[in-house]
Amino acid sequence: MSFTESDERRALRSAAAELGRRYGHEYYLTQARNGGKLTELWREAGQLGFLGVNLPERYGGGGAGLYELAIVLEELAAAGCGLLMMVVSPAICGTIIARFGTDAQQQRWLPGLASGSAIMAFGITEPDAGSNSHRLATVAERDGDQWVLSGRKVFISGVDEADAVMIVGRTADARTGRLRPALFAVPTDATGFTFRPVEMELVSPEQQFLLFLDEVRLPADALVGEPDAGLMQLFAGLNPERIMASAMAIGTGRYALDKAVSYVRERTVWDVPIGAHQGIAHPLAQVKIELELARLMMQKAATLQDGIADGGAAQAAGEAANMAKYAAAEASVRAVDQAVQSLGGNGLTKEYGVAALLALSRTTRIAPVSREMILNFVAQNSLGLPKSY
Repeated sequence: MSFTESDERRALRSAAAELGRRYGHEYYLTQARNGGKLTELWREAGQLGFLGVNLPERYGGGGAGLYELAIVLEELAAAGCGLLMMVVSPAICGTIIARFGTDAQQQRWLPGLASGSAIMAFGITEPDAGSNSHRLATVAERDGDQWVLSGRKVFISGVDEADAVMIVGRTADARTGRLRPALFAVPTDATGFTFRPVEMELVSPEQQFLLFLDEVRLPADALVGEPDAGLMQLFAGLNPERIMASAMAIGTGRYALDKAVSYVRERTVWDVPIGAHQGIAHPLAQVKIELELARLMMQKAATLQDGIADGGAAQAAGEAANMAKYAAAEASVRAVDQAVQSLGGNGLTKEYGVAALLALSRTTRIAPVSREMILNFVAQNSLGLPKSY
C-alpha cells in the first residue's frame, strides 16, 4: 500500500472537490431547511461518473474500487455537501449486487445505480432488534413461485428518494427449518409496502423512515443472489458501509476544521489574530492530526476491501473498516465541536453554518454501527477477549 495517491486518484479527488465547491454547504443547508433534496448535485455527480466509480464498467460504472468512491464522498463532504445515499446505493447495494446478484439482477439494477438514475435504500435495523441480524423479525415465506415478506424496519435513510429498498429479512432453511438471513430487492411501490418519516433533530436533506411490510408479494428473483449466501452477502455490504461512513465523517470534519482555521486566522482581538494563541491553535492542530490518522485507516480499509480474494482478506478488511469508522467518527465529532468553540458565539449562528453540523457529526458515533459495538468487535476479534453479550 502506497502512502501517496496515484495521479488518477489525485485527479479524481480534485474533480470531486471542484464539484462540491460549486454547490457547497449553503446549498446543502437551504435544501435541508426547506424540505428539499440534493437532486441537482446527485444528478450531476451521476453524469460525471462519480456515483458508479466503483461498479463494473460493463454496467456503466467506472471499474475502479471502493477507495475511489470514498474519495468522491470525502471531497463532497469536505465542501459541505456530502451525499448520504452514496453510502447506501452504490456502496452497500451496488457492491452486493455486483458480487452476488444474478446476471438478470445485475442488468436490472447496476446501470441505474451507476448513473444515479436509480437509487436503492438499505433496510436492516428493526425496532426490537437494532442491527442484530440473528434477531430480525422480518420474515419471507415461500408461496409457490413468490415470496411473501412481512416485518418492520426503522431508521432507513432516503426511502422517499429510492426506487427500491434492499431488505434484510430471514427465510426458513428447507432442511433444518431454522431461519437464516436473506436479502430482497423490494420496489418502493410494491403493494403492502408503506413508510412514514421519523422526526429527527437533524439538519439534513435525507430523511429517516419507519417501514411496514404487510405481506408484500415478491417474485422469486427478488431474492438477491443465492439463497444459501445471505449472511455472506450481508457482511459483504457492511464493510463498504463503514468505509463510506468514515469518508463522510472525515469530510465533514475537514469542512468544520477549514471553517475554524479561516475564522481564527482573521479574527483579531488585542491586536493579534486569535489563531496565534496556543489555546486556540493547539486544539485545531490536534483535530488535524486525528483527521489524518482516521483517513489513513480508512484508506487501509478501502485498499483491503478492494483486494478481497479470500476469507483472510475479508477478515482483515472487516477489522480495518470498523477501526476506520470508529476513528473517523471520533475525529469528526471533535472537529465540529472545536470549530464551534473556536468561533465562539458566531459558531452558533446560521450565518456561519457550523452549528448545524453538531447533531450530524454526532450521528456518526451511532450509525451505521455504534461506537460500543465497534469496541465489542475489536475486543473479540482483534484482542481475542470473551464475548460480552
